[in-house]
Amino acid sequence: MATSVLISILITFLVILLVLYLVARLPIDGRAKQIVQIIVIIIGIISILKYLAVF
Repeated sequence: MATSVLISILITFLVILLVLYLVARLPIDGRAKQIVQIIVIIIGIISILKYLAVF
């Protein structure tokens, strides 16, 4: 049980990093890029908290 939770958290963290990397490479305005990065981080934190059974 604990191993699967750790693997899920690790995969989620890697996906968040990948999406943030891809967003950083997008040719969009700096302000829009910052907003998208904040949204990605918030969604990532919520999904990690879901794995930790907070929700």
